[in-house]
Amino acid sequence: MQHFLFLLIISLCLHQLHEVGATGCGPCVKDDCRSVTCAAPELLTKDECNCCDRCLSIEGEECGGRDETRARCAPGMVCVSRSSFESGSSSFSEGSGFCLCEEDGAVCGSDGRTHASVCALRLHSWKTQSEGKGSVHKVHDGECTFAPVITVAPKKIHNVTGAQVYLSCEVKAIPTPSILWRKVTESPKGIRLFEELPGDRVNVAVQVRGGPSRHESSSWVMIKPLTKEDEGTYQCHATNMVGDAFAEGSIKVSAHNMRRLKKNHHSGSEVIV
Repeated sequence: MQHFLFLLIISLCLHQLHEVGATGCGPCVKDDCRSVTCAAPELLTKDECNCCDRCLSIEGEECGGRDETRARCAPGMVCVSRSSFESGSSSFSEGSGFCLCEEDGAVCGSDGRTHASVCALRLHSWKTQSEGKGSVHKVHDGECTFAPVITVAPKKIHNVTGAQVYLSCEVKAIPTPSILWRKVTESPKGIRLFEELPGDRVNVAVQVRGGPSRHESSSWVMIKPLTKEDEGTYQCHATNMVGDAFAEGSIKVSAHNMRRLKKNHHSGSEVIV
């Protein structure tokens, strides 16, 4: 009987050693597991031994590896070898890579925000749901469109005739807006009238360029030489397929005083001549 029990114990030990050798997993001891906090509840999973909690990796995070901490990517992502994208030293462990979204390109979410990828949108949606704010879904591929927003409005300027002055404005919008400058006047009946610039004015020039930052456009109207007729209100008006926006500045013109001050050498005072 003792001989039989001895053989049974040996058999069970050999079977357990065989399983450990085949899977690399030993007995599950929960007390040995580290506590983890994932970016979203949907990223929580179990390790290869189905014992300890692990977090699935998101875009840009490490995946793979040759040790017991090797990570897996979240749904919709693939583990890409870092050697395919970079050279030199890295903080990643040997034999590892990083997670990359299977679908490339920015997307527009139902929250009106542009997300770097559909994977980034999915992660954002998981977070909002865990916060009780509801889910976010993809509306369309590409960046979200929005109506022009004047980020820098024209200023109020005061100068003299003959000077060179300019008014500028900066606009942010998707798609890129068209920007017009108009001089605003008022009819005797109080109706606002708009004169598109430069029109026939030989002393007025209008320019538009991209920048200074992404999705922004800058424009300015330059007047040289400044005349009394140039005094008034000027409007920067931006339009795209979503909507429009405008902002106004003004120019006040004073007559240039051609007289000069001459110093009285006897009294030390100055007189106008």
